[in-house]
Amino acid sequence: MLNTVAVIGYAAPIEVARGSTVEFKLSSAKLTSARAQIVKIRCGDPDPSGPGVQLIAMPSPLDGEVALTHQPIHAGSCGLVDDAPVLRALDSFSIGCWVWPTLLDAGAQTVVARWREDTQEGWRLGLDAQGRASFAVAVAGHTCSATASRALLEREWAFIGASYDATSGQLAVFQHSLDVLGGRDRSASDKGSAPRHAAWPAGLPLSFAAHLCDDGTQHLAAAHFNGKIDRPRLHAGVHSLEALRASAAALRPARGDADLVAAWDFSEGIGSDRIVDRGPHGLHGVLRNAPTRAVTGANWSARTPHWTEATEEYGAIHFHNDDIDDCRWNTNLSLDIPTDWPSGFYSLRLHATDTDGQPAESHVPFFVGAQPGQARARLAFVASTATFLAYSNSAIRLDLQPTEAMLEQLLVLGPDDAYLQEHRELGLSTYDTHSDGSGWCYASAARPILNMRPHGGGYYQMDTRVIDWLDSTGISYDVITDSDIHRHGAQLLAGYGCVLTGCHPEYYTQQMLDAFETYQAGGGRHVYLGGNGFYWRTAFHPTKPGRIEIRRGLTGTRTWEGEPGENGLSSTGEPSGLWRSNGRPPQRLVGVGFDAQVFDRGCAYRRLPDSLDPRVAFIFEGVGEQEVIGDFGLRGGAGGHEIDRVDTRLGSPPHLLRVATADDFGSGGLATPEEFGVSHRGLGGDQNNQIRADMTFFPTARGGAVFTTGSIAWGMALAHRGYDNNVSRITANVLRRFIDPAPFTGFGASDEEAY
Repeated sequence: MLNTVAVIGYAAPIEVARGSTVEFKLSSAKLTSARAQIVKIRCGDPDPSGPGVQLIAMPSPLDGEVALTHQPIHAGSCGLVDDAPVLRALDSFSIGCWVWPTLLDAGAQTVVARWREDTQEGWRLGLDAQGRASFAVAVAGHTCSATASRALLEREWAFIGASYDATSGQLAVFQHSLDVLGGRDRSASDKGSAPRHAAWPAGLPLSFAAHLCDDGTQHLAAAHFNGKIDRPRLHAGVHSLEALRASAAALRPARGDADLVAAWDFSEGIGSDRIVDRGPHGLHGVLRNAPTRAVTGANWSARTPHWTEATEEYGAIHFHNDDIDDCRWNTNLSLDIPTDWPSGFYSLRLHATDTDGQPAESHVPFFVGAQPGQARARLAFVASTATFLAYSNSAIRLDLQPTEAMLEQLLVLGPDDAYLQEHRELGLSTYDTHSDGSGWCYASAARPILNMRPHGGGYYQMDTRVIDWLDSTGISYDVITDSDIHRHGAQLLAGYGCVLTGCHPEYYTQQMLDAFETYQAGGGRHVYLGGNGFYWRTAFHPTKPGRIEIRRGLTGTRTWEGEPGENGLSSTGEPSGLWRSNGRPPQRLVGVGFDAQVFDRGCAYRRLPDSLDPRVAFIFEGVGEQEVIGDFGLRGGAGGHEIDRVDTRLGSPPHLLRVATADDFGSGGLATPEEFGVSHRGLGGDQNNQIRADMTFFPTARGGAVFTTGSIAWGMALAHRGYDNNVSRITANVLRRFIDPAPFTGFGASDEEAY
């Protein structure tokens, strides 16, 4: 078996323009070198029923041996505040904050500290292995601690605090929460003694949600806290539980508090990686590995579900021991992309023989995207990078309990699956849950992504099948990325007569939708060959390239639900959830929208009366009136997997022509949750005529038009019988007509008047 994980790595940036530079960051735990080569990906899917993996060598200065070392990944989020004279000068002090723990059986966890693990110096406030508040003070290896007598409750707010008296050497820890079921006060405390007049180590930052392993590279953190931290307060002198709680009750510190050292306000800078201190010394900090922001705090009143409407009630940050955002690896290779290279899907291929004598082939993916003013064809294929990131390193097949029942098949696992199961530090997808059960809101390209490369799986491979088909037909095309559409807007699309969105453009930002609407309204032509497109409202981080964010609300096909009040995107302040719930259902853009999942089998399309309209005769050239369309393909039919249909209530245009449909899905066709309000018999595809994939055409303003197939499986049927089939023929008919600038005729007195 081919070893696909002997080398892992990532490209920075993952999307690059011709003439700019891409860096490759690589790691191998066993190999010391490998042979490097750049390849353009025609097809990345190894399925033997299809074209197979097809890679085109692109000679470059990188060709040859590259030295490899092991570069570790330090997962887990934390906050860091640089050392400052006021922190070193503290004598007696008190520290307190609100916490909402989510994984009490994860061992000892640090909440806030100035602690150096290797020399056992400093102080730390956190939870012990039993979930009790614990405070430790150490000087020159001599450690004393105090631990509260009760365990906190998971997913319930509590206030914890501690004090150290440098004069007497006394230390104290306390916690206060309310037993919500019994209404009992759950206060607990403990006292201990420590060396007097501790000398705190210099150069050591203050940290939240973890403490540092040493005083070197500051991302080496340990004892990660799982849960929310809200309104930490640091005071000089010894303060009681009541005094600390009163200090933390106010978002802004009271005037005249001479003992206040720091009052961190996590409701400030929610869209950033900054930590803001409202205290007198400005002890601001930074976050590492993207903990979740825009989450409800201990004072959340439920009067609003969105953080931008009551920012002061969102003064918490949710930390996880498996958060990962940027591996921060060193660069092994870099390449200036030649200006004559075509746009497309690319990878750095690494060949070697592993330590067991088996062949190893690993890939580091990246995209070369055409930029505004650089169009080299009339057709542009859109690489769905937001969707690829949303599914990056997905582990739901192994983690989600009903996966086999949902897919109606046994799982087939490969070496990538096994490696990901053993190396969760790679970070998972936005379909997965953290170790504490909360959902992954963020996904980053600054880490190895195993399922976004040849020989892998997922929707990336499906889109390369469309690339393979385009190459087989000889239709000239550029590749643009949806994140470039996000950045450049409609001006990027305007360079093309037709834009092709692939098998599964599921995750879209507002800027991307705006660009497509502007493009279509201006006469642009859009061919959508997939299903479940334009579904989730997503955001790219404004200042962190390659980081996306998604919040899953209480509707839609989802593997987790966010906490109440936490559906707002931290990076932009927008609401998240379905575009349908945000007033912009996909039917308004492309005429069809997601209605069902069909994982057990596909089915064929049959032509409908609208297909006989002479205005759409070009679609069916070479296809008979009674001919069955797409009763083949890797899904058993060109209709299947996830499917879209027409719905005029949601915005499908009244002049739309529904020219064909696939609707024989049987009981395995399962309606999406937003499609029904009450559970009842008859929701399956064997009884519900709303479970179908619709092929449609409609003209738009200024000579534009839209064509859809309404099925992810359509692209999986293109290569059948050496590309000689009616799915391939219809797709080619449409693209060639859409590329042709000749106006569509017969739709009204003029384009302007009719549409």
